[in-house]
Amino acid sequence: MSFFSFGQSAEIDVVLTDAETRKKAEHKTEDGKKDKYFLFYDGETVAGKVNVTLKNPGKRLEHQGIKIEFVGQIELYYDRGNHHEFVSLVKDLARPGELTQSQTFDFEFTHVEKPYESYTGQNVKLRYFLRATVSRRLNDISKEMDIVVHTLSTYPELNSSIKMEVGIEDCLHIEFEYNKSKYHLKDVIVGKIYFLLVRIKIKHMEIDIIKRETTGTGPSVYHENDTIAKYEIMDGAPVRGESIPIRLFLAGYEMTPTMRDINKKFSVRYYLNLVLIDEEERRYFKQQEITLWRKGDVVRKSMSAQATIGAQRFEGSASSESALEKEE
Repeated sequence: MSFFSFGQSAEIDVVLTDAETRKKAEHKTEDGKKDKYFLFYDGETVAGKVNVTLKNPGKRLEHQGIKIEFVGQIELYYDRGNHHEFVSLVKDLARPGELTQSQTFDFEFTHVEKPYESYTGQNVKLRYFLRATVSRRLNDISKEMDIVVHTLSTYPELNSSIKMEVGIEDCLHIEFEYNKSKYHLKDVIVGKIYFLLVRIKIKHMEIDIIKRETTGTGPSVYHENDTIAKYEIMDGAPVRGESIPIRLFLAGYEMTPTMRDINKKFSVRYYLNLVLIDEEERRYFKQQEITLWRKGDVVRKSMSAQATIGAQRFEGSASSESALEKEE
């Protein structure tokens, strides 16, 4: 809108070249709602047109230049307004001058590096967007268009099973085993629980998937735990020698890949939490970290070779500790 009501102004629209064929992906916004955005991968070119439409035909629009930016940024909610940009590309579309009629400008950001996955969490947001700007002396005219980036990974070469014996001395001794430590987002967790010693009356057992988001550094570190899934393993008292199978399908839950120390600003990790509840409502639990990764679908025709090559390999090792913890 112009500073003066009788002045010239314009509307800006950003249109991608492959908008009709490019796949879209659902992504959660900051207010918890879901929306669909154009989906990109690391290494893919981002190209399109910027349409500048004059609101008052016949009147000139003076400007200080027209540009488009491709931005990747991280915003920590406790530090609002201080955006950390890890990608910042600029293309000048027009030098300072004036527009006498509506005009369209082409742009292309070739083989753009998009190192991290789009993410909206409890305390942090990582987003990619295009921003077209008509610079003016008093008030700029700009338009932003968000896109979603998914980070693909290849199959982990080392993917050992998780096997642990845990218990409470002279009361409970169990052994649990999960088939692997790294899972893709549509994978199935397969495992077994073996009861070697049972001297307390257990009435319920479940496995939870917990997402732990960590933001900040040093004294300003914030942890947010979110229970993504609850899976009941057993309802009733087990006996010694009993074996309980586990089969947990991940596809039905909203999860992202594991993110470790993203741009030194935040991490997102996932844990399997084995929970036992006895007849006196005491809770015992044991957490085990797992690595989640995004498996690529069949490569689309529109997906560039650079995006395929840019699929990143996850590396991580499962930790193992041995004692059951009791919730106070």
